[in-house]
Amino acid sequence: MFRHEADILRNIFGRQLEAVYHIGSTAVPGLKAKPIIDIMLVVKDIGFIDRLNHSMTKIGYQPKGENGIPGRRYFEKGGDGRTHHVHVFQGGDFHVERHLAVRDYLRTHPDAAREYGELKERLAQQFPWDIEQYILGKEPFVEQLEKCALWWYRQGY
Repeated sequence: MFRHEADILRNIFGRQLEAVYHIGSTAVPGLKAKPIIDIMLVVKDIGFIDRLNHSMTKIGYQPKGENGIPGRRYFEKGGDGRTHHVHVFQGGDFHVERHLAVRDYLRTHPDAAREYGELKERLAQQFPWDIEQYILGKEPFVEQLEKCALWWYRQGY
């Protein structure tokens, strides 16, 4: 599913595109995850991306602007039954490194991936209709995970 969607996005973003990555929980084999594909696009000029909102809408994405992360452009596909999230950052943005570090750390540290998956499952059962509480419940673990992952990633693992 990631590869198929990535090909569609490559056609829309064209020469602006520097890289396409599968990120998020579905990018980590064996990690418990909602069936939503997270895709990170790295582009040359983030300011140009707003011009592509119409093209993204035509293929089912809803543009959400920065959606809480300055410098990002974010798109959701699938409405209430979301299937894809697209996170767009300009090359060199810290969030590109952060996402790749966490993904790669979880791929190579199965104990951390298992612990994270179990936490997500517990929180999903505890807060099935309250996404804010679910996110707040993950926050302390994710903050520590990001610190460890970034240190590890910067060492050249």
